[in-house]
Amino acid sequence: MGGEAVSPLRLSETENHIVWRYDFDLPENADAFYLFGNERYAVAADMKADVRIAYVSCNGHEREEDSFDPDVRNRMWSRLADEHDTAPFNLLLHGGDQLYADGVVRAHPTLACWADADSGQKAGFAFTDAERAAAENYLMHRYLVLYSQPQTARLLATVPSIMMWDDHDIFDGWGSLNAETLDSPVGRGLFEAAKRMFKLFQMGATDDHPGFDVTPEAGESMSVQIGFPDFDITAPDLRSERRPDRVMGQGGWTALTRMMRAPDAPRRRFVMSSVPLLGPRLSWLEALIGMAPNLRKYEDDLRDQWQSRAHRAEWQRCLRLLEETAERDNSALTVLSGEIHLATRAEMPMASGRLNQLVASGIAHPPPPQTYARSLGWLANLGESPLAGKPITLKPLPGQQRIYVAERNYLVLERRGPVWTAAWELEDSGRTPSLDI
Repeated sequence: MGGEAVSPLRLSETENHIVWRYDFDLPENADAFYLFGNERYAVAADMKADVRIAYVSCNGHEREEDSFDPDVRNRMWSRLADEHDTAPFNLLLHGGDQLYADGVVRAHPTLACWADADSGQKAGFAFTDAERAAAENYLMHRYLVLYSQPQTARLLATVPSIMMWDDHDIFDGWGSLNAETLDSPVGRGLFEAAKRMFKLFQMGATDDHPGFDVTPEAGESMSVQIGFPDFDITAPDLRSERRPDRVMGQGGWTALTRMMRAPDAPRRRFVMSSVPLLGPRLSWLEALIGMAPNLRKYEDDLRDQWQSRAHRAEWQRCLRLLEETAERDNSALTVLSGEIHLATRAEMPMASGRLNQLVASGIAHPPPPQTYARSLGWLANLGESPLAGKPITLKPLPGQQRIYVAERNYLVLERRGPVWTAAWELEDSGRTPSLDI
């Protein structure tokens, strides 16, 4: 804003790269800006009146490296950036799988051997300094490639971001895989490498220089909550403490409970759940997989979901916490989710109104086949009531006929006066009508 220059903080240094962080404040002005070199970056920093928020998830593909056509891959990013140029966004929320880092298990020959080994053999592999360096170099390279894409770079430079990771930011299935994989030296080593890079590139932080206020009792959890005029964003970490039989550990639950019971209650709460909190009944699918060995490769995908039989008690606990929060604070509560590579929405009645869930996925990941979306829609019609007398209802997007839309997409949230609305931008179908939330 034409003031004094900001001195950077050196966060990290490797053989090839130095990571710097610049800490500065901007006034709550619609025409705020900062200068970096000779470039001027405008930031829509006025959040006291009307507000526009974009939500994205699943920025990549399981087999993605550098051999993609950026114009095709980033088509929805381009559309989002063009929209920002016309009507600026105040916030950009990244709901998980910002990075598809599955190839990290091939970043070193020994890591590849570990990945190919049977579960019972994984504990026998050491995690050496060479493997750690290879993993971190791979992850840093992936972040630099993705963040330097022009379609995303201009958004990341002008719209403040709040990010929370999911499994692909580590590698596919992390936390829902078997204990032999998770607890092996290589498994833990890869997790720690991914966590360090997540902190650097998605939080602008290190252990010595945290970027957000984290509950002291949070342990492994990196859950965050950030308040704005009359609304806040709560992003629980559903991955760091995950195990096949749990979604969050004690630290995660301590952090989420503290954030939901914050004394200064806003009129609107947005909770980012990287996997959908409201979804169809999956117990039949889990039972089928249990009886069919050739389907076991999908077991960790089902264990990722709140609706898994292994997580039902935690699922109920989370829903009760949100219901109690909304009733106590008399606040409206909306869950934002991604992960499933489809767009949909859901509702659940609460004592003080209803819980809305909006799902947008993915911004870059190709959509699954239409038959998959229709099959999930059939499951959704079976109904699910994790809390007695409060059935979950999955519903089509405004203007759509089916419950799940198999198109790449992003979500736009708008506040005009006291009214909040949501609309989805779909790759082929275009903009949906606005939905009051």
